[in-house]
Amino acid sequence: METADFLQILDREGRLLAAAADAAGTDAKVPTCPEWQVRDLLRHTGAVHRWAAGTVADRDTERRPFGDPPDLDGAELVDWYRDSHRLLVDTLAAAPADLECFTFLPEINPSPLAFWTRRQAHETTVHRYDAEAARGGTASPLAPDFTPDFAVDGIDELLRGFHARSRSRLRTEEPRVVRVRALDAGTDAVWTVRLSAEPPVTVRDADGEADAELSGPTEELYLALWNRGPLPNVTGDRSLADLWREKGGI
Repeated sequence: METADFLQILDREGRLLAAAADAAGTDAKVPTCPEWQVRDLLRHTGAVHRWAAGTVADRDTERRPFGDPPDLDGAELVDWYRDSHRLLVDTLAAAPADLECFTFLPEINPSPLAFWTRRQAHETTVHRYDAEAARGGTASPLAPDFTPDFAVDGIDELLRGFHARSRSRLRTEEPRVVRVRALDAGTDAVWTVRLSAEPPVTVRDADGEADAELSGPTEELYLALWNRGPLPNVTGDRSLADLWREKGGI
């Protein structure tokens, strides 16, 4: 997928998030994030948007501090989120292709602009799903013009990016192997995750034996691996699926 594709998805998902939050009301509970109400979701996601936009606009070379969310609620908070989202989209749209700035998953992204647009597209999609869960009813399809490509990309970012970092808690005392397979996205949508006492090491292949396999339709698998739904299918050692649910959160 191209940076322009991720920008299109980011634009769509943020608008859907705001609409769902407005319909749910800021007092509504967020079932996918049990400790949150919609106001917490808006404050978090809006602050992330402004943090990312500031990093890009100011060409920060080091991680900038998060700003404090505003003391707003109700319709005013929804409007603040909409402004935060629009600021991010406009900032990324105006950024040059040769942008140089801070990133935190550089190994799997070709450039800082690609990183920030991709990261914020997935961040916003996951939290849009949270907002729609709070609202109730049928969730919007996952980036319909790009499924399964977008979902495959989000799984890849999670496995080869986030869980490659030292802060990943997805570890086992003895070496174990988990295979992750998207069933409707072609033969290359499969990952082998090697677990140990160190951060997981993931490669995009199906080589060797696995202790467990997590599989399913790409959209369901994407949401499940981001801990927004049950794992569609588990074969082999189910304790490794339990480990994912307990330790795989970001």
